[in-house]
Amino acid sequence: MKNTLSVINLRLQTAMAIVNDETPIQVQGDWYLGIDLGTADIQTMAVDSAGIPIACFLDWADVVKDGVVVDYVGACDIVAEQIKKVEKRLGTHVTRAVTSYPPGTDPKISTNVVESCGLEIVAVVDEPSSVAHLLGINDGAVVDVGGGTTGSAIIHHGAVVVSLDDPTGGRHITLTLSGAKNISVDDAEIMKRDHECANQVLPVVRPVIEKMADLVKAHLSGADVDDIYLTGGSCSLRGFQSVFQDEFPDQNVILPDYPIFLTPLAIASYALISAGVNPAVYSQQEIPGIGYADGEGRHVNH
Repeated sequence: MKNTLSVINLRLQTAMAIVNDETPIQVQGDWYLGIDLGTADIQTMAVDSAGIPIACFLDWADVVKDGVVVDYVGACDIVAEQIKKVEKRLGTHVTRAVTSYPPGTDPKISTNVVESCGLEIVAVVDEPSSVAHLLGINDGAVVDVGGGTTGSAIIHHGAVVVSLDDPTGGRHITLTLSGAKNISVDDAEIMKRDHECANQVLPVVRPVIEKMADLVKAHLSGADVDDIYLTGGSCSLRGFQSVFQDEFPDQNVILPDYPIFLTPLAIASYALISAGVNPAVYSQQEIPGIGYADGEGRHVNH
């Protein structure tokens, strides 16, 4: 698992390096598209046949709430625009995609939006399960902390046996910070994302994170879990992992690099996994610390 996580971390670093970069590139071979409609953002990511990100677009948006698309037109517009950017970057036409949904909700919240953009749905997977498949977890748990929900998946013998969702997430952290600091919600969101403000933010929002951990504990009650993997943008808050680790002293709490990109990467990679390809294997095109290069070893977009 350590080697797998190292590979995935390289992919996440690559996603961070190319996010919202429309610069055209040349792509050889097959590639796969994943679309993630979150409660705080919408992401569209493309990976090549080795699972390496080659396009990544992110827009902050409040179009989904508690597993329901509250701004359908807005969601469709954002996804359609991101698809255009992918087509410009890759120099090809997008026709198919994989998408996801929070556990316990109707998959149509995502599929309806994606299909409205003229795309064929290749596969639909719940968010924590997609991460579990990507990381190749045999036994463990995935906790996906989104903007408005926290999803938990328990994996046993390589299969997801429980996948649940709770209506609490990064939005609740932001609201708590806004009230405590007497600042606007928008300013609180900016402050939350600023690592330099972490020492001011964590003491205020720690009880919210502890509450999230309590909900996850209830989900994991009775399960034989040694490792807990965190994903979702809210986990990027400095100190988030340590709070969870304090709440789970008997487990290893693991936080991959740039967790905001982990679920979109997992969704895009799910097509590879469905085809029987393991995306968590080094490609000759992959350069540690840099990520993606073309077939001649030349760096692309870096």
